[in-house]
Amino acid sequence: MTHVLHRSGAIPPLAVGGDGLFIHTADGRRVLDASGGAAVACLGHGNRRVADAIGRQAATMAYAHTGSFTNQPAEDLADIILHDEPGGLTRAWFCSSGSEANEAAIKLARQYFLEIGQPSRVRTIARRQSYHGTTLGALAAGGNMMRRSHYEPMLGQTHSLVSPCFSYRFKNDDETDAQYLDRLAHELEAEFQRVGPDTVMAFLAEPVVGATTGCVTALPGYFQRIRSICDRHGALLILDEVMCGMGRTGSMHAWEQESVTPDIEVIAKGLGGGYQPIGGILIADRIVRALADGSGGFLHGQTYQAHPVACAAALEVQRIIHEDDLIANVQAMGQRLEAALHDRFGNHRHVGDIRGRGLFRALEFVTDRATKAPFDPTLKLHERVKAEAMARHLATYPMGGTIDGRQGDHVILAPPYIANAGDIDTIVQRLGDAVDAALDRL
Repeated sequence: MTHVLHRSGAIPPLAVGGDGLFIHTADGRRVLDASGGAAVACLGHGNRRVADAIGRQAATMAYAHTGSFTNQPAEDLADIILHDEPGGLTRAWFCSSGSEANEAAIKLARQYFLEIGQPSRVRTIARRQSYHGTTLGALAAGGNMMRRSHYEPMLGQTHSLVSPCFSYRFKNDDETDAQYLDRLAHELEAEFQRVGPDTVMAFLAEPVVGATTGCVTALPGYFQRIRSICDRHGALLILDEVMCGMGRTGSMHAWEQESVTPDIEVIAKGLGGGYQPIGGILIADRIVRALADGSGGFLHGQTYQAHPVACAAALEVQRIIHEDDLIANVQAMGQRLEAALHDRFGNHRHVGDIRGRGLFRALEFVTDRATKAPFDPTLKLHERVKAEAMARHLATYPMGGTIDGRQGDHVILAPPYIANAGDIDTIVQRLGDAVDAALDRL
């Protein structure tokens, strides 16, 4: 008996503790968390430094409303992230989740254009098979067709979608990479023209697409083309790094590997590592100055904005990442994970693509490597892989609907930044056994 409404309806295993890469369950299992939950637990579980920081802040001051006060953890957290003003980002705004952060980013884009005298700009353009959160505004702006389906009649109509840069699935066999990028750029330009360039306030995208398609990276030059189109039409570029940012893909900001800078960056999961709920946006100076010269502030706020305990937890997480040089470990272990996955699955008859960056990798499953045909969605292969992995004390992050919200299966690996070579080898070995067992039982 439970009074909790669980995600799937069934009651999942009860997690009672954790240490390092492992989660302990009430029935005595020690599960290797190969996905950091949902690419969240960047420092693993049970970090004493973070726990102590939370306790100290809770004992000192648990809450102060941002309508009247700032607090030191929020100030220090913004300082450690923006001390060198990366890409011209100069201000941070903190909330409690990635969904809330994307919602705030959309609102801030709207207010920016009001401040500079362009009230006609009300629209966003994003990409199909993207995901920007579960609130109605963020859901409307995103392109996760499976998660949108129930709520479509309730979603705002000022958002439109274009094709993703997903070359494994959507680049034509007779196209070069350059021709594919041309096609995507022309499609985006056509969408600007269709809705009216002076009505678009922002293009919204994940630099490395997360759960919806499984660690899909864009072809080199794609985001530079996107940035150029946005600049030509005066629209903002919002990059959603909720999953792929804060070190996950081998650089503190995923956009650093794309040779572009955003006007607004959205962050969350790796910000606080799961020790407290926290998300936020990082904001370009020109937007900050427009607000300062206009109404004077951001006309948006939340009760738990810049929560002192959440900010204290995230601050300690970020200090540890810097002090222990964990981004370098993400790079090294990311290379090892990539090599191990290619060694184990590179010739696997039912693994069509191995992709991702850093410690953010995915496998996409196919019935046939030549045709790339997906499995029947009713088989729910991704769930079968998850179950077989859990039977081997391995937690992964699977998803269905990879291609269009219905077809396609993938599984994501996103181990904590503290993973070592032995951890990586064990993860791939257990996943290999789980995938083969799941396929054998179809």
